[in-house]
Amino acid sequence: MASKGPAADAAREEFRAILAEKGHAVDNAKRAVERLDRAFDEGALQRTPFIEQALADLRLALEQDEGQKLGGKSAEASRFILRAIDRMLDDT
Repeated sequence: MASKGPAADAAREEFRAILAEKGHAVDNAKRAVERLDRAFDEGALQRTPFIEQALADLRLALEQDEGQKLGGKSAEASRFILRAIDRMLDDT
């Protein structure tokens, strides 16, 4: 069952606002993950198996060694995964 109420609506809106922002895709993806994690921790949104897997995949795409810059494939993967999360977010 999808999460309902003002907190759930706000979390979805903020997530989508982050996706729409100008800026580096990797930085935006990190912020989007942080926002979803906060929504899950606060109970505003409920985790689903799809969202859990997508977030795990996204975290792998965002992994970096200290001093390493991410771009290219990480940015492309981030955008792809975030779009998939966005499509499923109304079911969380």
